[in-house]
Amino acid sequence: MHNPVIRSKLIYCGAVLLAVMLGLGTRAYGDQLPRFVSGHFGDAIWAGMIYLAFRVLLTRYPLRVSLIISLCFSFGIEFSQLYQAEWIIHVRSTTAGGLILGQGFLRIDLVRYTAGILFCYVIDQILQN
Repeated sequence: MHNPVIRSKLIYCGAVLLAVMLGLGTRAYGDQLPRFVSGHFGDAIWAGMIYLAFRVLLTRYPLRVSLIISLCFSFGIEFSQLYQAEWIIHVRSTTAGGLILGQGFLRIDLVRYTAGILFCYVIDQILQN
């Protein structure tokens, strides 16, 4: 493959799919994982997936742009959980809505999101150099 942008996008897409599988795995097999892993890794992996998805979209931009946007996006989703209108509660009650929008505001989720995004960002930095 000669186009480095297309190659990068494909690699990031693969990483997004891996993150989705790992994240769903922490939900499906949470009872078989150590409590710390099942309690924290799902949200961290979700946020890392958000970073990777922004890398797919923003491949030509510096890594820090995806870092900042993914932190803002993830924090925005978490703070949106403070909004409790009936229609959004209904959306969150669906499987997809719950996975994407979450259920309720938790400050610890902000730490989990930051850890997941920073992990992916640091790995990305290392692989870029």
